[in-house]
Amino acid sequence: MDRIKIIDWYIIKKYLGTFVFTMAIFSVVIVIFDISEKLDNFLEYHAPLSKIIFQYYMGLVPFYLNMLLPLINFIAVIFFTAKMADQTEIVPILSGGASFMRFLRPYFIASSVIFFFSLIFNLFIIPETNQLKIDFENKYIEPVSFNSKMYTNMRLDKNTYVYIENFDNVNKIGYRFTLDKFKGQKLEQKWVADRIVWDSVKNSWSIDNYSIRRINGLKEKMDYGQKKDTILDMNPSDFKVYDNVYQAMNMRELNERIRKEDMRGTGVMDNLLIEKYKRFVYPFSAFVLTLMGVSLSSRKVRGGVGISLGIGIFLSFTYILFMQFSTMFALKGALYPFIAVCIPNIIFGCLGIYLLKRAPK
Repeated sequence: MDRIKIIDWYIIKKYLGTFVFTMAIFSVVIVIFDISEKLDNFLEYHAPLSKIIFQYYMGLVPFYLNMLLPLINFIAVIFFTAKMADQTEIVPILSGGASFMRFLRPYFIASSVIFFFSLIFNLFIIPETNQLKIDFENKYIEPVSFNSKMYTNMRLDKNTYVYIENFDNVNKIGYRFTLDKFKGQKLEQKWVADRIVWDSVKNSWSIDNYSIRRINGLKEKMDYGQKKDTILDMNPSDFKVYDNVYQAMNMRELNERIRKEDMRGTGVMDNLLIEKYKRFVYPFSAFVLTLMGVSLSSRKVRGGVGISLGIGIFLSFTYILFMQFSTMFALKGALYPFIAVCIPNIIFGCLGIYLLKRAPK
């Protein structure tokens, strides 16, 4: 029993050590390749060195490491396990009375550590670092020359509809604002204003040069004014125009946006649900790919570690492609978002079980 515990700790330390080392290598490679690609942009838009390091790369590196986590994890598992198999370290463990399932236990303990770290990063850290990256890109890499959203129709609740012809995201001002409030099928109020302005201090809106038409049966009343403060169930983030805005939302913002989208129906619900579900589901790839990696590389093969590593890299890239394709099908409406997010883990989990049955006993 003591011998087994020693082997358990040996496998856990080697697995996690190889995983961290692989992440460090990937981080360096990501930065080197990105600098070679973005150097002209840094120079053209005079990006400060401090912001390049502490804003852009503090956001970029976690983004790519999170996306490539299946590849990194798979490489770590296969490299370490294939090396053990090549040095004939696995055979004595199995011959000593330990089953292959027992041999898997320290791997799953280590993959649980990776799972929990990945989950925490997906839920709390990655949205914040994505915001750093996006803010830098919009200013120093691909500056947004036209940061306005045109012709926005929005449903605030089941009875209230808003139209804004042009919303300026820089100054948080909307032009040619209209609000229609219904009671059943009948129009109850109609607001028209030249501008609607966001007050960040009060967290409310202000309408300028407005008229409010109130309808009560056959009676109508018109109110006019220069300025009126009002609270509406919308905020400036609803008008952002850059890509990947949902990746920079924390869970509270994402759930709030899903709640609003369920009512408004602006056509981005699938994007929101995919972003939400993948933050919970993708960390499970740590278990799936660990099962596959150990089952695949625990047998000594001619060609040594290189053959197993090559197969592992191919399978992990295939996993990432499945992630992208299933997301694309969900956005096209062919798959429900939760099913699309789960497909890679389901398919590769079944493959892992098949490889487990063929693993050395």
